[in-house]
Amino acid sequence: MSVLALATLACMVVSYFVCGIPFGLLAARHDNVDVRKVGSGNIGMTNVARTVGAKAAAATFLGDMGKGLVCMLLSRWVLASVGFNGDWAMLDVRGPFGLFLTLIFACCVLGHVYSPYLHFHGGKGISVGFGAGLGLFWPIGLGMLVVFLAFALPSRYVSLGSVMAAISLPIQCVCWGVSLYAIIPVVVVACCVIWAHRGNIKKLLNHKESKFSVHHDSQGGSDQAGKGGAR
Repeated sequence: MSVLALATLACMVVSYFVCGIPFGLLAARHDNVDVRKVGSGNIGMTNVARTVGAKAAAATFLGDMGKGLVCMLLSRWVLASVGFNGDWAMLDVRGPFGLFLTLIFACCVLGHVYSPYLHFHGGKGISVGFGAGLGLFWPIGLGMLVVFLAFALPSRYVSLGSVMAAISLPIQCVCWGVSLYAIIPVVVVACCVIWAHRGNIKKLLNHKESKFSVHHDSQGGSDQAGKGGAR
């Protein structure tokens, strides 16, 4: 196995464990709430916003997005240093080594969705996917955000925007000239994110999905935790 392949494998493992860090759970605990026991039970930004508040939701988004972006950028630096004497241009996702980058991208999202710190349960992958997408190839990350906003803002269904962003991901890769081999991990990611939203999709089809809202209760988070545990 080549040094470049070994470095890629190491970056995949590190990215999986770093992106498995549940920032939503940590942000909610600052307000004495176990976000797994309130609302939908998900550790993502949407449930944190509904059950804890805007500040915790913003911290969750920044943490989840940031871990994906940092892991991708650091991985590119490592691979460029190991294999190409620091030449980042050789690691364009549209080039011959694009597969290495999309494998790391996949580990970022899968680490979040199947967190090793939460018995392989986690969030639904959109925030970390956006950050990792920016690190992979910024037009793809930005394109995901545009698609998400185009569907989520008018409908106020975050899940709808998330699913459509996931569907658009491999399509955008094709449009930007990413090789078919390199797109395979991206397709896996898209399917994983859609699968994580399967409950939301069912609710959308049955017109039972909740629209985005932000918790404004000024009382302590412990009260919310108690209410969540009683539900």
